[in-house]
Amino acid sequence: MTVRVERTMTVPATPERVWEFITDPDKRARPISVVTDWEIIDDTHANWSIELPIPVVNQTMTVKTEDVEQRRPEYARFIGRSKVMTVQGEHELEETADGGTKLTNRFIVDGKLPGVERFFKRNLDGEMQNLEQALRDDLEVEA
Repeated sequence: MTVRVERTMTVPATPERVWEFITDPDKRARPISVVTDWEIIDDTHANWSIELPIPVVNQTMTVKTEDVEQRRPEYARFIGRSKVMTVQGEHELEETADGGTKLTNRFIVDGKLPGVERFFKRNLDGEMQNLEQALRDDLEVEA
């Protein structure tokens, strides 16, 4: 079973400013609750350490992420691979009539062990809310 979540938000910032947040590997990893640590390898690769609260996985797992497509400032896609799952994230940015940004986030999680998809089916929308709040907080810091 594959879990898919799409969430759209509108923020009062330019697409360029939202792009700075959404393509920053630190800012993208920090709000995700199961990410306990991360290491930036280079401009397109990072390793996330994750802990999933499911019985089959009782250790920290590494998810190797790669930015696979970027069209500044309108679209970014990354893929993360680990022993327990593959995750794909897409961020589509569109300028609104008032100079803000409509940001559509799509995440697809394909679990490789029992319980992974069930965990993300219950929690992925909350993780998207965490990402949205982190973006809003980041925008407030600059305001």
